[in-house]
Amino acid sequence: MTVEKISDTLQRIVFDDSRVVTLIGTAHVSQDSVEEVTNAIEEIAPDRICVELDEGRMKSKTESQSWENLNLKTIFKEGKGFLLLANMALSSYQKRLGDQIGVSPGNEIMSAAELANEKGIPLSFVDREIQVTFKRAWRLSGGWNKIKLISSLLSAVFFNEEISTEEIEKLKETDILQSMLDEIAKELPTIKRVLIDERDEYLASKIYEAKGENIVAVVGAGHVPGLIAHLEKLDKKEVSSNVEEISYVPPASKIGKIFPWLILLAILTIIGFGFARAGWSQGLKMFLYWFALNSSLTGIAALLTLAHPVTIIVSMLAAPITALNPTIGVGMVAGILEVTMRKPRVKDFENVSTDIASFKGWFKNRIIHALMIFMTTSIFAATGTFIAFPLLISKLSGG
Repeated sequence: MTVEKISDTLQRIVFDDSRVVTLIGTAHVSQDSVEEVTNAIEEIAPDRICVELDEGRMKSKTESQSWENLNLKTIFKEGKGFLLLANMALSSYQKRLGDQIGVSPGNEIMSAAELANEKGIPLSFVDREIQVTFKRAWRLSGGWNKIKLISSLLSAVFFNEEISTEEIEKLKETDILQSMLDEIAKELPTIKRVLIDERDEYLASKIYEAKGENIVAVVGAGHVPGLIAHLEKLDKKEVSSNVEEISYVPPASKIGKIFPWLILLAILTIIGFGFARAGWSQGLKMFLYWFALNSSLTGIAALLTLAHPVTIIVSMLAAPITALNPTIGVGMVAGILEVTMRKPRVKDFENVSTDIASFKGWFKNRIIHALMIFMTTSIFAATGTFIAFPLLISKLSGG
């Protein structure tokens, strides 16, 4: 494989089988990039164009009302609140940086896609689905890293500082999605490979496998070094272009599945000892104590987040019941109730990316508000379960 640097942003790669890939490393926040991509495609006349997008993100860019396709009840039922938060964070991050810079992020990618359609050139989406990236990061993280991951996402959401000229220039050397993932990777080096390295490998593999003799690939400039390095390994047959392994979302660990049941068993065992050791009266007191602890903490969470009164009452009653059945979380119940009692409006869907960046927006926007209630009631209920251990043991030992 040979690499010829045509300009600061264009690299001409010739593989051993004579296929040619012109790699355009674009500044995703620069108007110059749009013109550069257009001119390069016109001049090169490729037989295929590859763009750094997955089909889902392409769809979200072309459908202005994409948030309206959300089925919040299904999201809560399937426990996908984290993925919803991640997508909202990314959307908000992109919008705010684009607003500050004055250019809509990814315009050059869209220009390449539009040119492909106009000229009848086959178009390939060569990026890994962002959902897969976030799911792999989530599943491969331990409990503490999951908390840090959520914190990093929230930090990105509430990033409100004006960016400096130097930072703008730095952004022109990467892409906004990658800059967000880079920031998260700094806080979580253990999942750096998932967030950064795997994405470069995926892009390189898909470009290498793309059909065509004269290909143009449009990617963020920050990917170029990693792409070229991996393309060289692919051309030398040192690595496989099979991306199944890095596209696979590992199932929840067996420990993760068993742990909630072990907690439940431990709680019931302690209460059972109360019945056996001190009689029905003491055992019943311990059970009611645990019931009240779960209910009250869940109620506090719902109150603090200004949930609908029906959501508050039902969540309090449901908390101990859902604790007895780990397959149903109280957050799921609270989230579904909230979107039922306060149905999201059109303006909520339209303003998700803006509202999520402000404290007021988390209470005003019914979509984000329901997500907040889902998360806080889940956390407070789990906290109640863990607090119950020492308190119930003290009740048991105290007679």
